[in-house]
Amino acid sequence: MGEIPAPLYARVKQLIIQQIQSGTWPPHHRVPSEAELVDELGVSRMTINRALRELTADGLLVRMQGVGTFVAEPKGQSALFQVQNIAEEITARGHKHHLVVVSLIEELASAERALALDVREGQRIFHSVIVHYENDIPVQIEDRYVNAAVAPDYLKQDFTGQTPFAYLTQVAPLSEGEHVVEAVLPSPEECKLLSVDRHEPCLLIRRRTWSGRNTVTSARLLYPGSRYRLEGRFSS
Repeated sequence: MGEIPAPLYARVKQLIIQQIQSGTWPPHHRVPSEAELVDELGVSRMTINRALRELTADGLLVRMQGVGTFVAEPKGQSALFQVQNIAEEITARGHKHHLVVVSLIEELASAERALALDVREGQRIFHSVIVHYENDIPVQIEDRYVNAAVAPDYLKQDFTGQTPFAYLTQVAPLSEGEHVVEAVLPSPEECKLLSVDRHEPCLLIRRRTWSGRNTVTSARLLYPGSRYRLEGRFSS
C-alpha cells in the first residue's frame, strides 16, 4: 500500500519551512500575504491560513496585526533564576535593542501597591510602562512600580539611553529578587503594544527586588510566548 499523501496545509507548511531553512527567507523577511500565497500555490485561503497559524504557533513565523507575517528570529531567552538587564541579554545575542517609554508618572500608592513595595498607602510612588524591542520587534512590556524614597530621581531619567534596571542597580544595588511566573492572555492594550492578537499566549513574570531592607520595585514583565522563552539552570 502506498503512503497516504500529506494534507495540503502540511505541504504548504513544508514549502515555507524549506524557504526559511534554505535562507531564502531570512529572519524578519516579510512572508507573502494569504492572498498572494493562494495565487502562487493554487490552494484555498483556508489551507494557507491554517499553515500560517501552525507555523506561528511553532515559533517559525511572527504575525503582527495590521503589519503582516514575518520570519521569526530564533527565540530569545531570558534567565529565570537571575535578575538581568534585557538590553544586555539582547545585545549579547548580537541583536539591536531599543525601547519606547509609554508612560512615566508619579502616583499615590493604592493598598495593593503599598503592600508590594512595603510603603504606606497613599505614599508617593513612581510608575513606568516601557516596551522593549529586539531588532525592531516588541518582545517585552515592562510595567514597573518604584519606591520613590529609594529612587527619588527616577522620573528625571532618560530611559531611551539606559533601562530602568540599569539605573536602579546604580542607585539601589540589588541584594535580593523574587519571581512569580504565569501563562496569561494579553489585554487589548497589551495586544497593541506587542503587536499580537488576543489569543497569543504570553509569559508573565511578576518580579520584586530589594536593596538591603528596602523594597525597590514591583514589576510586571510580559513576553509574547511565540518570541521568548525562559531558561534556568541549577545544580545540587
